[in-house]
Amino acid sequence: MNWPGMGDPYKRKKTLKFLAITAVIAISVGVASTIAQGQFSQNDPLKVCINDRDTPYKMKVNLELIIDGLPTPIPANINAGLNDGDCKRTMYTLTDDGTIYVEWEDDYPFEIGHFLWMWDFPLRDMDQSKSTIYVNGIESSHFINHPLQDGYNYKGVFTTKAYDESKDKDYLPPEN
Repeated sequence: MNWPGMGDPYKRKKTLKFLAITAVIAISVGVASTIAQGQFSQNDPLKVCINDRDTPYKMKVNLELIIDGLPTPIPANINAGLNDGDCKRTMYTLTDDGTIYVEWEDDYPFEIGHFLWMWDFPLRDMDQSKSTIYVNGIESSHFINHPLQDGYNYKGVFTTKAYDESKDKDYLPPEN
């Protein structure tokens, strides 16, 4: 089978030259984009390690998670970088009591959603219309975009998309 543009030797040479130039341009754009993004994110507190940085800005907040009506523990050592070679991030936990430590070089508008993102919390699996964030017992209108403040208590109440609420209200015996 002859591919289009490959039958005639002149057209074949022209087609291969076009494909080679296109490949070089695509690879160049990809490499340049990667380098540029790396340069821009060197001082992004959500992406960098703070192992070798002076971080005078510190805060501590508490987070409690309720998923589908059940308390969900927040593991210890999230982004803590305790092992040799591990990256200590700007938002981390040391214990499993829900205490989140935040450190950075200067004041930065950290949000509760930043911690959930850094932790790889499965927010896409949650029904955001049925989920909410409480700050010191008061429902936040900002949801996960609520700014963190030192000493505040945050409570995330999430409902998964697959959660069947009828189980909570049904008085029938459980199915086997």
